[in-house]
Amino acid sequence: MEPEKAPKLSLIERMKQKSLNQKNYGGDYKEEEAKINVRDCPNCGAGRAKQDGLTHCAYCGFEFLSITITDGINLKKEDNSRR
Repeated sequence: MEPEKAPKLSLIERMKQKSLNQKNYGGDYKEEEAKINVRDCPNCGAGRAKQDGLTHCAYCGFEFLSITITDGINLKKEDNSRR
């Protein structure tokens, strides 16, 4: 007796089977609530994307953050006299 052969699948059936067996490339989906990362300039009202490190408004030049660098553990002021 001959062993029973599986019926040959059509191209469409093989594509359907592959799609059911494939894994997501990016991993599992994480569901998050919708949010908007936008901040308005308090001086001129221009909207901009909220980014860390952005210090000035692109439209009016308003300074969002004023940072002065001081001596720290890993950061030292440069001595310009050595140049």
